[in-house]
Amino acid sequence: MANATLISTDWKLHLETSYACVLVHADQGILLCEVTREYIPIETFKAIFGELSHLIKTGSFHKFIFDKRALTAFHQPSMEWYYVNWKTEMLQAGLYQHRKLLPKAEWFRKTVEIARKSIQPKLPTEIQAQLDIKYCESIHEAIAQ
Repeated sequence: MANATLISTDWKLHLETSYACVLVHADQGILLCEVTREYIPIETFKAIFGELSHLIKTGSFHKFIFDKRALTAFHQPSMEWYYVNWKTEMLQAGLYQHRKLLPKAEWFRKTVEIARKSIQPKLPTEIQAQLDIKYCESIHEAIAQ
C-alpha cells in the first residue's frame, strides 16, 4: 500500500492497482498517485489517469502529487500525453498544482528535463501560465509546497 506513514484518518485509499496507488486527502484538496512498479504500459497509465480524471471532476481538488520514484524506465509518449492532454483537461476542472517526485537516478532526471523542453511548446502559453509545477524530494515537501 502507498506510503503507509501517510495513511491516517485524513488520507483515504481511493485506488490500488498492481501499478499505482491513489490516496486522497479531501479536506486539503490533494490527490497522491504513487507508482509502485518500474514501468507502466501507456494504456494502463491512461486508465489510471482516467480514474483520476473522474475523481477530480467530481471532487474539489487543486493539488496533485505524482510520486514516480519507483520508475526505472522512461516513456516519452506517456509523458507527452500526461503533460499536454491530461494536465490541460484537469486545469479546466480546477487542478492547477502539480508536485512531482522523480527517481534519484540522474539519467532519469535528465531525460525528464530534456523531454519537458520538447513538450512545453505543445502546451499553449496561457495553460502553462496557470499551472504551478514543482519537483520535490519527499511527500512531505510536496504537501507543504
